[in-house]
Amino acid sequence: MKIDIDALRQIEREKSIDFLTVVEAFETAMASAYKRSAHASADEARVTVDRTTGEVTLFAQELDDEGNIVSEWQEEPKDFGRIVAQTAKQVLLQRLREAEREATYGEFVGREGDIVAGTVSQQGNQTYIELGRNTAFVPFSEQIPNERLEHGAHTRAVVIEVQRRDRGAQIVASRTHPALVVGLFALEVPEIEQAIVEIRGIAREAGHRTKVAVMSNDPDVDPVGACVGPAGQRARGVQKELHADELERIDIVRWADEPEQLVANALSPAKVSSVYLYPDDGTAMVVVPDYQLSLAIGREGQNARLAARLTGWRIDIKSETQFEAEQRAFQEAFENGLIDEYGNPLSEEGAKAIEQAYESAEVVRKSALEDEEDDVASAEPDAAPTDLPVADAPVTTQDATAAAAAGAGSIPDPVAGTEEAVTPDTEPGTDPAPDEGTQA
Repeated sequence: MKIDIDALRQIEREKSIDFLTVVEAFETAMASAYKRSAHASADEARVTVDRTTGEVTLFAQELDDEGNIVSEWQEEPKDFGRIVAQTAKQVLLQRLREAEREATYGEFVGREGDIVAGTVSQQGNQTYIELGRNTAFVPFSEQIPNERLEHGAHTRAVVIEVQRRDRGAQIVASRTHPALVVGLFALEVPEIEQAIVEIRGIAREAGHRTKVAVMSNDPDVDPVGACVGPAGQRARGVQKELHADELERIDIVRWADEPEQLVANALSPAKVSSVYLYPDDGTAMVVVPDYQLSLAIGREGQNARLAARLTGWRIDIKSETQFEAEQRAFQEAFENGLIDEYGNPLSEEGAKAIEQAYESAEVVRKSALEDEEDDVASAEPDAAPTDLPVADAPVTTQDATAAAAAGAGSIPDPVAGTEEAVTPDTEPGTDPAPDEGTQA
């Protein structure tokens, strides 16, 4: 008995399944059909197919009570009949489906962090992205809140998980994960693909704002300029992929070795006067000009919050006037013997003096903000770094080991030019402890 090898090759091409897997599926189907045949002389059988000629050889097997092969002999496959042939077909199709699912799982299981592109498919209240032969599921929690994915529209997403299911592999994709931004910049910026520019940190609030910290391995290449592109084209390309209406603002800042400079850069586009670090509690106190206070905080504290996530430091923001008012009050209390040199109260009167200093400084703060609603005194680094392997360089919000220069850049909506942050001009760690402001 012979089969048409070309027919098996066609199945290989149509299903994108390895040829040996197709042949093995056929062998299993033939063995199953033999056991159901009226001509079967044994309970078990195995079938081999010559990969070149298509010659089919059937071996009947006799087993003992424990399932071990006692004897084996060759038989000539005979007419199985319609019912048995239908069984063989069903077994073959089932094995091919299993092989196809396994191939899908094997193709995507190592691709977490990869960018995929396809057509949006709305099926009831669930969203999928058609990827040719495969489909990626986009859970509601992984969709941008203020974006509507229209059925049939082209979009990109990042693979965040590949799950093995009974009905095959399920590819889970995200439009909100920070890794999507990293992957899109890698597509838009050749210097990132060439490892000249690296993305060292990222913090994102999908649909609203993203901060990206970049560094260059070539002193002649400006990492911020490379990511912004001529007239902002590269950054705008990423921005449009993140949201069709370009609603998500992207700030590109320069990575720095020094935590003080990194914090100052991360608050871009706000100008920073000085930064004081308190490593024991992971706090960075930032002093900004009065007119920059609202900009440093951002709408509903967003700028400060993203800066905290990007740097890994809890950030307290004070205006220059507020900071100076606190310093005068602390100095006066120290000279009167109410507090020690570290700002700790020495008596109940000292504790009241500290409380009054903060209260008076808060009045100054309110005056600086005037009618602004976004009064957030501090921001916590409350988001975990992206952990998907989307770039050669590690993508983290707290790694402070990379070499970089000072300064910062931002791309508002619409995209603007590079902003330079003010380098702290005061020695960190020389002022009293920061106040316990409201946490964002």
